[in-house]
Amino acid sequence: MDHAPGIPRPRGRRITLWSAATTLALSVAGLTAAAGPASAADVNNVRNAGYESGLSDWTCTAGSGTTVSSPVHSGSAALKATPAGQDDAQCTQTVAVQPNSTYTLSGWVQGGYSYLGVTGTGTTDVSTWTPDTTAWKQLSTTFTTGASTTSVTIYTHGWYGQAPYYADDVSVYGPDGGSGGDPAPTVPATPSGLSVSGTTSSSVSLAWTGVSGATGYNVYRDGTKVTAVTGTSATVTGLSASTSYTFQVTATNAAGESAKSASVTGTTAPTGGGGGGALPKHAVTGYWQNFNNGATVQKLSDVPSAYDIIAVAFADATSTPGAVTFNLDSSGLGGYTVDQFKADIKAKQAAGKKVVISIGGQNGTVSISDAASATNFANSVYSLMQTYGFDGVDIDLENGLDATYMTQALRSLSSKAGSSLIITMAPQTIDMQSTSNTYFQTALNIKDILTVVNMQYYNSGSMLGCDGKVYSQGSVDFLTALACIQLQGGLAPSQVGLGLPASTSAAGSGYVSPSVVNNALDCLTAGTNCGTFKPSKTYPDLRGAMTWSTNWDASAGNAWSNAVGAHVHALP
Repeated sequence: MDHAPGIPRPRGRRITLWSAATTLALSVAGLTAAAGPASAADVNNVRNAGYESGLSDWTCTAGSGTTVSSPVHSGSAALKATPAGQDDAQCTQTVAVQPNSTYTLSGWVQGGYSYLGVTGTGTTDVSTWTPDTTAWKQLSTTFTTGASTTSVTIYTHGWYGQAPYYADDVSVYGPDGGSGGDPAPTVPATPSGLSVSGTTSSSVSLAWTGVSGATGYNVYRDGTKVTAVTGTSATVTGLSASTSYTFQVTATNAAGESAKSASVTGTTAPTGGGGGGALPKHAVTGYWQNFNNGATVQKLSDVPSAYDIIAVAFADATSTPGAVTFNLDSSGLGGYTVDQFKADIKAKQAAGKKVVISIGGQNGTVSISDAASATNFANSVYSLMQTYGFDGVDIDLENGLDATYMTQALRSLSSKAGSSLIITMAPQTIDMQSTSNTYFQTALNIKDILTVVNMQYYNSGSMLGCDGKVYSQGSVDFLTALACIQLQGGLAPSQVGLGLPASTSAAGSGYVSPSVVNNALDCLTAGTNCGTFKPSKTYPDLRGAMTWSTNWDASAGNAWSNAVGAHVHALP
């Protein structure tokens, strides 16, 4: 969200680097589906796959690569590559292969935007990627060599001017190409540290400690395998409410599967779910700016009644990890006092509205990365709720989050605030492309106390819909096909809202007229006014819509809230 005086800041501006063609190519290359394990006879044809011998056998552009001792996925070293403004920090190795053979390319990455791919296959060159990740994540895809192909070039790279990325344990499993690659793996050790990280009425979320040499993990419920993942967390869905289940996990790689871990018991929540106390079935959320950036300056009392949830933007980070505070910009808001602000919150609540404090935005450097910072976050947000009268919190962190500890923080806050707590989230489009993304994981982890996720359908470029097709920003199809991912991915319809800019000045791209927003709402709730994409079922309980911001809406004569607000509240 925009926080720079006089300059509308595009949300998720890095995502605008992608075109529809790029997104489609990445999806075809294996963005969403990890390849299966290699056969027992296969070998890893990559030399110095774990960077234990420095950069031997690897070549990195512009001196961008080095080896580090931390973080590492396994062993004692990993690659660190730092992109520059004109260099994407590409590191390559030529790998010997056999013609007419199928290989599995995989590697573990962490940090900034990370890519893994192969060229010179003689057939179709492939690649896969991930956005910023704070934990090790496996990338994997497959390729087939041509009739005369005896070598290929594998590569990793980041993105221009973005954060450094780390890579470790790169492999090309398949028939021995004869160049003396790293030894085949051994069966990994048994995972430890299995714990329940969250529950809903129909799911249990699990987390565990990663195992060196593992390329995946199998999750067992009551002795039966129910899912396989590449990371160190999973959410088991389709469970019965108020029921206890026993879970175990194993580690896998090309050599086989480990023994089962110690078991843990997870008990699902009672039927129901979704936090937030009394809200209308269909609600409108608006961000109110605690600063002057060229939009209409408002007091909270100026916000139109069409808004059911008002997110105060933004809280400020403190020197204590995870903790936040709030500083009313009285001078920037024309002398608006703290006492007036508190009184306006009470007046909005008396009128049936909810007012929450938003965490994040452009200057949102709050990091919840361990148990201590999670506790600090919960305590400080609860203190703000007591001081100002906020009804809850909005999570608008734009630089990624840790699903485990954000879940812990929000559950701790819920235990303090009770069932009336409002929790809203405003992820970027890429954050909700897959249930494996940490934002999506967090939403599912707290589904029983979550009010609504208002994904931002702007400043993102073209993205994938739930049908696997690429849709262009600014269309009815873009809104409906991307909302479908959340609806099919486990969120309740009442927990899904459409986030759009209030005017062309409110975002760098993605503004659509209120009529397009209304058509998308009709398509999702009633199956009418759809574009080329029509969901397989309707979602009459869809929560509604959100906009950035009430101030930009006011600058445009409240055209957005007048049209969309009335339409949302008229939904059946």
